Amino acid sequence: MRLSSLAWLLLAVAASAQNSSAPPFRAPGRLIDLGGWRLHLNCSGQANPSRPTVILEAGAGDFSVDWNLVQPLVAPFARVCSYDRGGAGWSDLGPRPRTMRQLVWELHALLEKADEKAPFLLVGHSYGGWLTRLFAETYPAKVSGLVLVESGAEDPLRIIDGKVTHASELAKGQTVPPVKTSDPLRESDIPPRIISLIQSSIRGMGGRFNDPPRDKLPPEARRMREWSLSRIKHAASNDNPFEADELVTMLAERKKENVLRDLPLIVVSRGLLDEEGPEAAQREAAHRKDQAALVSLSSVGKQVVAAKSGHHVPLDEPGIVVSTIREMVQITRH
Repeated sequence: MRLSSLAWLLLAVAASAQNSSAPPFRAPGRLIDLGGWRLHLNCSGQANPSRPTVILEAGAGDFSVDWNLVQPLVAPFARVCSYDRGGAGWSDLGPRPRTMRQLVWELHALLEKADEKAPFLLVGHSYGGWLTRLFAETYPAKVSGLVLVESGAEDPLRIIDGKVTHASELAKGQTVPPVKTSDPLRESDIPPRIISLIQSSIRGMGGRFNDPPRDKLPPEARRMREWSLSRIKHAASNDNPFEADELVTMLAERKKENVLRDLPLIVVSRGLLDEEGPEAAQREAAHRKDQAALVSLSSVGKQVVAAKSGHHVPLDEPGIVVSTIREMVQITRH
């Protein structure tokens, strides 16, 4: 059934009304224009030419506030920055599709425009682990070290039409499009049908934006998460139809021994079972094998196990993440 012009208009107006409200409080950092869209960058601590600047890359669906238990503890000994990818938190939507290649370019452009000085010590949690690896491979001269915190699996499981499959089986051999440096997506460009689906998905979450372990975050961080994850722009920022093809390329690269050469690398992995169901033990064993394999990305890689943590180590045991960053800052001093 085709929607009438009036119905389309009503959907668009409803979406606009939902997203017109301002964030619950002002951005703690700076909004940097990349060429028609702004990204939020929140840096603290003093820059020191003999020490790297620490860049915190959040997991999927997360943004700067999710580092709230880590960043304040790093700032006393290093310059440290968290940020919001396009569409998340205080940031505007960026160009689509939101490929990993696009996101890495945007982070690089953000740091350049903000005049944050390399070298960078990259810390990536979960999905952010893929992005920091790609950043290190794309801009090797600007990276002094890498900390992968529960980094995303190289060939993660996906559920398609109720069937569990690996991402590699979904790859289509597509050529990943080049980076876009202009023409960001506007919410007004999103078809009403897609907006309606997004709104339905948001309602389906039932306000569960801060389920454990995110309940460990401070109240303001939880308020901001609730606001951001209920925005149309947040959901629209996850559009990457090329993800499977990008992961296949990354998997092929990882099979080359020491693809990051002698780049200092620490892999931080969970110690607690983070799976449920009859196949939990099998999946956990596969996860631990994947985590151990990441060490071979570098000839000097090593692994640290957060014994009391599930997947969200920065929330369960922020002290381990902080101590690992401190160790890497000392290793990569110049």
